[in-house]
Amino acid sequence: MQTYLVGGAVRDRLLGLPGSDRDWVVVGASPEEMTRQGYLPVGRDFPVFLHPETREEYALARTERKSAPGYRGFVVHADPGVTLEEDLARRDLSINAVAVPQALADKERFDDKDLIDPYGGLADLRAKVLRHVTDAFREDPVRILRLARFAARFADFCVAPPTLQLMRQMVGDGEADALVPERVWQELARGLMEDKPSRMFEVLRECGALKVLLPEVDRLWGVPQPEVHHPEVDTGVHLMMVLDMSARLQAPLPVRFACLTHDLGKGTTPQDVLPRHIGHEQRSARLLKQVCERWRVPVDIRELADVVAREHGNIHRSGDLNADAVLRLLERCDAIRKPERFGQVLLACECDARGRLGLEDRPYAPRQRLQGALQAALAVATEPIAQAALQRGAKGPEIGAAIGRARAQAVAQALLASEAPSTS
Repeated sequence: MQTYLVGGAVRDRLLGLPGSDRDWVVVGASPEEMTRQGYLPVGRDFPVFLHPETREEYALARTERKSAPGYRGFVVHADPGVTLEEDLARRDLSINAVAVPQALADKERFDDKDLIDPYGGLADLRAKVLRHVTDAFREDPVRILRLARFAARFADFCVAPPTLQLMRQMVGDGEADALVPERVWQELARGLMEDKPSRMFEVLRECGALKVLLPEVDRLWGVPQPEVHHPEVDTGVHLMMVLDMSARLQAPLPVRFACLTHDLGKGTTPQDVLPRHIGHEQRSARLLKQVCERWRVPVDIRELADVVAREHGNIHRSGDLNADAVLRLLERCDAIRKPERFGQVLLACECDARGRLGLEDRPYAPRQRLQGALQAALAVATEPIAQAALQRGAKGPEIGAAIGRARAQAVAQALLASEAPSTS
């Protein structure tokens, strides 16, 4: 029985990055032997065990193949006769197919001679290349998404031409059509949270998978916008800039997904009205619903994205709104009930405004103005207003109107104060 450190922990150590979770492969052991030594079996589909003390994952060396042409699972072969090289051969990328014997796993730095590297992972790390290990890559179409995600994490790496060609073949053969929604969302979410999320979508577009998985996003490239507002002109280019701005501002996942989907409606603007996009916000909200249903996006994430899709244009133009209109905007965004979420809405809108050529460092004025207005509205003591209205015999709608008038007055005062010239 031999144990090896594999995968991301080895890769990241070689790159000098903070350590990933450690994964281990065990060669020459059976499930029964692992259990006798105190390891806890946890793999439902694969022979995976938890170490009795560290709780790290130990997987028996295995080979696997697709169970059927439609792809709904794998036939796994794991027994003491499976070699380390056979196990590494089934991994996705060469940079993830490097192993280190357990006795050397705690070294601060690995020397070349420490590595078991049958598929050239170290050379590809040094050359900054994402390359598939073997044709086993095509057995699991999720690997298309995983490679694209790694491209977003390691933005200065390129995709090896043979690997890109293999991905195109997989898409052309319909492999991406059979992906399970939960696995797609998991990879999309992780890719959005990488340092350069635009790279994920560029790679998916280059291999043809974006048109299959997110046609609403794919059709944005080549669609023009007014240059006065969008110096980059192309809507797809703008979207990639917005995504990278969301990473630069360290936005959470709900904001990044809202950035991805805020302009979907521009892909359906009639040709005869371009480059204007009148009413694209409502079209974006409708298309967003389709995307969320297709990939089972969590409810809280889809709700934030819906607000951003519908209202980002009004938020950008909110400097021209009076107090009553600002209050109506806050109410449409449900900002009074969910002020923290409204802060995320504003962050997504800021990413949109600054994700434009030459405008990346421009301050986003609506954020401070609307946050001040919201704080003023929230500061209104509604209970005394409601009690006074009840004493006058007012009913529910009249009470709501009285509270609305008080909030509008507070918002008006806040807007006036924000526009007053500084005396300092």
